[in-house]
Amino acid sequence: MSTTTTMAELPSLTGQELGTSSWVQIAQERVDLFADATGDHQWIHVDVERAKAESPFGGPIAHGYLTLSLLIPMWSEVLTVSDATMAVNYGLNKVRFPSPVPVGSKLRLTATLKDVEEVAGGLQLTVAAVIEAEGIPKPVCIAEPVFRFYGG
Repeated sequence: MSTTTTMAELPSLTGQELGTSSWVQIAQERVDLFADATGDHQWIHVDVERAKAESPFGGPIAHGYLTLSLLIPMWSEVLTVSDATMAVNYGLNKVRFPSPVPVGSKLRLTATLKDVEEVAGGLQLTVAAVIEAEGIPKPVCIAEPVFRFYGG
């Protein structure tokens, strides 16, 4: 499920669930590439054998910030603003990682529009974002991203 709307209609969607993304697979290769990109090579992420033997998680887990970074491609599946000419990430009000993400997990985002405010030339959206992993009871990431949409 996703939402397609216009700039003028966005404020009327405040408080509503906008949709849920498709599932994203977290393969070890993605985790390794993220480790290379960020320089975070902690063994719980990249040393599969050691993580299986020593980690309390029973194997390697994804970086929390990898999970958070996937919010953007998943978000792009949830909301389309047909007359926006540009959208930018404005920041985050809150981020938590309540559960680890075992390598091999599938993640998806569900987003609810929390608030819409007018800004010069556009709208600022505050979103309640929940990233879940298939088969894990608690969310793996809860965030409150802020986006700005311009145009219309």
